[in-house]
Amino acid sequence: MDFSKFEQTFTKLYGKENLATQYKRFESLVENYKKRYSSNGEKIRLFTSPGRTEIGGNHTDHNLGKVLAGSIQLDCIGAVEETENTITIYDLTYNEDYSIDINKTERIPEEKGSIALVRGIVQGFKNAGYKVGGFNSCFTSDVIAAAGVSSSASFEMMICAILNILFNDGKIPLAKLVAIGQFAENAYWDKASGQLDQTACAAGGIICIDFENKEEPLTRKVNFDFAAAGYTMMLVVTGKGHADLSAEYSAVPQEMKAVASFFGQDTLRGLSFEDITKNLPVLREKFGDRAVMRSLHFFEENVRVEKEIEALEKGDFDSFLKLVEASGNSSWKWLQNICVPGVAEEQPMAICLALSEYFIRTHNKGACRLHGGGFAGVIQAFIPNELADEYVEYMNTALNGGKDGKNNVYRMSIRPLGTIEIC
Repeated sequence: MDFSKFEQTFTKLYGKENLATQYKRFESLVENYKKRYSSNGEKIRLFTSPGRTEIGGNHTDHNLGKVLAGSIQLDCIGAVEETENTITIYDLTYNEDYSIDINKTERIPEEKGSIALVRGIVQGFKNAGYKVGGFNSCFTSDVIAAAGVSSSASFEMMICAILNILFNDGKIPLAKLVAIGQFAENAYWDKASGQLDQTACAAGGIICIDFENKEEPLTRKVNFDFAAAGYTMMLVVTGKGHADLSAEYSAVPQEMKAVASFFGQDTLRGLSFEDITKNLPVLREKFGDRAVMRSLHFFEENVRVEKEIEALEKGDFDSFLKLVEASGNSSWKWLQNICVPGVAEEQPMAICLALSEYFIRTHNKGACRLHGGGFAGVIQAFIPNELADEYVEYMNTALNGGKDGKNNVYRMSIRPLGTIEIC
């Protein structure tokens, strides 16, 4: 397959300097597909779905708050051919090979992982009255797994896009596809997630998402180029994944919603900081201090998102960096999702944040914050371009003892396209 005829799209996705590498990556994907399914490849269709970075709005989406996020250059790619009534997944990255009968999509309690998500997505399409069908597929992904950049949501939106384009003429609105991805996580994976991850993966570019209307969240583009501002967005892998931390993540929205229930509401949206402080003694006694603190974080983080957007749109990057730092401090002190409760001996996020704060203070430039769900995964840092190489070496040396070839620091770029069919 000659991918050079899609050069314009590939350049938007990966940058001109990475075209040769990405062409080879897709060529390998197609060859693996043809071998797995004994296909001549004539009817193969190619899809891409990015990971995402959260820029502002830590743990606000599930209580119908506001988020600033963006699609990143790391992605899941898929080669697909339509079949009859069976969906077959051949995943090169995770060494998975399984099939699902699209007529048997009720939840299987003991089923875990991506097969459960695919089954849940198909059921979500049925629940919404959309068409489903079978397909053969081969996937590979360079989205960092279990690290807070939404490798699972990237995969979910890939499956949604395939079902939408192959069987629904691509007419299903983004908000509906996002809701189906959330349904699969909530009902088939027991993860009480919101819709941030799916929306940011699917939409493309930097976006502000206001979840006040949970059926159709308000999404708008925010035009800004971090590189042009003289900064590189970095994600630092802390060394511990978050795959086994569903209970800790679920506790955050559950505690916020418990506080909201005192006011007769399902979520905190529509309440205020002052509502909490006016009822502080009874709320502390009824729900505990941590639930109250997490609720206060929600209100302040929503305000920060609005201020971050304003700063970026005005080109006031210094103010933006101060807000990034404030968000990180709030996650650590108020939201309390840096350290896993009861496991004081393991604090990988705290270590990486301490290292980064020291580097930033030493150079008097930059900012860092917790990224994603917290407790484990990655942190985010904005580092001046001229210090980027130094920061990478500094963090890798500190975390790995200078061992050759082991890298914990990823330079992120925002890609303008979300989950799409390439050809």
